[in-house]
Amino acid sequence: MPVTLTSLPEQSALHTYVGEGDFLDCYSVPSNMPARPAAAIITAFPGWARALLQVRRLITAPFGLSQDGPEAEDKLGPFPVELDTGDEVIAGFDDKHLNFRVSVCSQGGRVSLATWVHPHNTGGRLYLATIMPFHILVVRNALARVARADLGATPA
Repeated sequence: MPVTLTSLPEQSALHTYVGEGDFLDCYSVPSNMPARPAAAIITAFPGWARALLQVRRLITAPFGLSQDGPEAEDKLGPFPVELDTGDEVIAGFDDKHLNFRVSVCSQGGRVSLATWVHPHNTGGRLYLATIMPFHILVVRNALARVARADLGATPA
């Protein structure tokens, strides 16, 4: 299934976060999977992505950045869930260098994964620029796993 770069769905609550100078991207795949199960697949990172997160932890620990996100009753992976409408799940948190949220939206036979980032300072902008190539790989892989799972195949 092709993963497509797209616009944030019109009904997404993530629109309320976006301001001048913020980063926002959105990718989608054909899928009828509800948002919450899709989000669970997306945050069940494969081994290579978990290894990247370990490298991130080693590099960012001296700067006091959050390693596993804040405590919360409802989390998807390391991300506290902020909103779950059934059609959309938004999770993420605010950190010293940036605020970020991810949205998983299921509508009209597509699942979309959007990422919003609001850098606070030069460190946040540098961090975002550094991780961008990895971000795109992780997002595209995550949505490909959603599409395969929706077709009944085993996620990789």
